[in-house]
Amino acid sequence: MRANIEEYKAVELAAMNFVRSVAEGNSSYAKHLFIDEAVLFGYLDGQLEHGSIEQFYRNVDNVGPDSGFKARIDVIDVEETLAVVRVLEENWGGRIDFTDYLLLMKIGGEWKCVAKAYNQNSNTIKNKEK
Repeated sequence: MRANIEEYKAVELAAMNFVRSVAEGNSSYAKHLFIDEAVLFGYLDGQLEHGSIEQFYRNVDNVGPDSGFKARIDVIDVEETLAVVRVLEENWGGRIDFTDYLLLMKIGGEWKCVAKAYNQNSNTIKNKEK
């Protein structure tokens, strides 16, 4: 059964923790969104990144804030205990555009992210050989 509009708003509000962390270069906001066991998968500058969400936290904290960063949150689907969110990111770290997919579950009455998969737009991949 599809959730009501208020649940879509709650999911969007939860996903804002992700965007705020990236925008401010501070993983503490994302730590409110992701469960400890959350995983991530994606390619960063052509290298496969996978495993613990801790890698994402390290990336956010190491890159820091960027005033040119932009993001858009699209709540794709919300069911009773499951939600899918797409986050479009532009100019992360001053150079990278990402499309992230977040899989959220309602746990203990709160929307929590259990998995993050992402694509780095090919025109922003830094060639490691140069």
